[in-house]
Amino acid sequence: MEFHPEGKERGAHRRDQKEQRVRQGTAHAALVYDAAKCVGWCQFGPPEELPRIKHLRVYSEGTFAPPQWRITCFFVDKDYRGTGVSSAALAGALEQIALLGGGLVESYPEDVTNRKVSAALLYNSRLSMFERQGFARARRLGKNHWVVSRQVPAISP
Repeated sequence: MEFHPEGKERGAHRRDQKEQRVRQGTAHAALVYDAAKCVGWCQFGPPEELPRIKHLRVYSEGTFAPPQWRITCFFVDKDYRGTGVSSAALAGALEQIALLGGGLVESYPEDVTNRKVSAALLYNSRLSMFERQGFARARRLGKNHWVVSRQVPAISP
């Protein structure tokens, strides 16, 4: 819920809010399964659905055309970290975006080159993963975070 408009709100009701958004079609994610167990996901959506991003003040400096889609959050079960779940989730999100009409996709990953960063803290994954899937660096968001983007063509279902 952190990146949705009501993301500042805290409390047990957040799970119910997320479920309501899913049922209304105002939450999007690519889920990764190991058999029947969901082991990770990648959250995506249009900027109106996900207006809250980390480093928003720096992001808002200057004038830039908004993307059609944002990728804001990854989760990987701790037992599956380092096994490619994030990459699979990103590929799945890009496929869903293509089916939903495609467009400019933007995300905000962290460059961990020559740094040790706990995987549990990489809510928007690693810069290198995005670059392997065709994203280009657009601009810096701080010392270690970047805005990356990629144009995704629409495909028919």
